[in-house]
Amino acid sequence: MTSTRRTAAVAGVLYFVTHVTSVTALALYGPVLDDDRFITGSGSDAPVILGALLEVVLALAIVGTAVTLFPVVKRTNEAMALGYVGLRTLEAGVVAVGVVPLLAVVTLRHDLAAPSGAVPLGEAMVALHNWTFLVGPSLVCGTNTVLLARLLYRSRLVPRFIPVLGLVGGPLVFASGAVQMFGLIDQFSVGTALAAIPVFAWEICLAFFMLTKGFRAPAEAQPASAPSPTRPQPAAL
Repeated sequence: MTSTRRTAAVAGVLYFVTHVTSVTALALYGPVLDDDRFITGSGSDAPVILGALLEVVLALAIVGTAVTLFPVVKRTNEAMALGYVGLRTLEAGVVAVGVVPLLAVVTLRHDLAAPSGAVPLGEAMVALHNWTFLVGPSLVCGTNTVLLARLLYRSRLVPRFIPVLGLVGGPLVFASGAVQMFGLIDQFSVGTALAAIPVFAWEICLAFFMLTKGFRAPAEAQPASAPSPTRPQPAAL
């Protein structure tokens, strides 16, 4: 296995890790996000703590995708590739910040003497997590998706339809996040789920192609043009 093929495989695995951890963590967070009784002592802490651990793994995998892909995509445009790494790292940072409030809720439900006093503070912690979820996986992710999709579209390291999904999905998920910020649609609704489909398809297709096929060879991506024939020079007298 060549170095480039190994890089593509690692990046593909990391992208799959981001999807598995994010979806599983959201499912495990159900009690604390949807039921106020959790804050006052109903239910087990274990799903929330496990969800928090998975989101930490998610944040690490997000950074891992950027670091892994940077040496490859910087050949197309180093400044844009560096911007992708920076935004991907910012996304991971926002995700990690969102973990802390939910862990604080777990502490509140045990250590606060009056459960009634825990509810408003616990709800504020949950709201903080929801805002980080909106900023990171929607606004920041939408922006870095466009950068990477643009780099891959220009380099042709993957089939063109894959970056096209990213170029469509990135602005769409960003717009969805902006609309949610103004309260025009709910954060967890059918509309937001539909808006996320193209960017979800982009990441899944990209991960699958990198894992199974690797990157296309540069010669295949940008074939060299045939040299023009040299015009014969007149013989010297």
